[in-house]
Amino acid sequence: MNNHFHDSRYYLARAAEHARLGIGETLGPRVDRVRSRLGLAVEDEPEPSRLEAVRDGAIGLERRAAHRVRGVAGDVRGRVGGGRSSDADDR
Repeated sequence: MNNHFHDSRYYLARAAEHARLGIGETLGPRVDRVRSRLGLAVEDEPEPSRLEAVRDGAIGLERRAAHRVRGVAGDVRGRVGGGRSSDADDR
């Protein structure tokens, strides 16, 4: 019986989402027209071209890699520096 309620809830949520999308699609042009007449029109930013998107992704990847390398280098320096100081104390 619990599965029936779970399924009903799923399909009800899905129907509500589709109704929301349908209403938004139907009223979208009218809302845009009213906003433009009131001077509240929101200008869409142009989507980046494929080249710009790839370039931004590569730059982000490069930054993340540099950050990780700095972190690893700092860990290695700490380990190597720690080993040297303990060797010097033993002498």
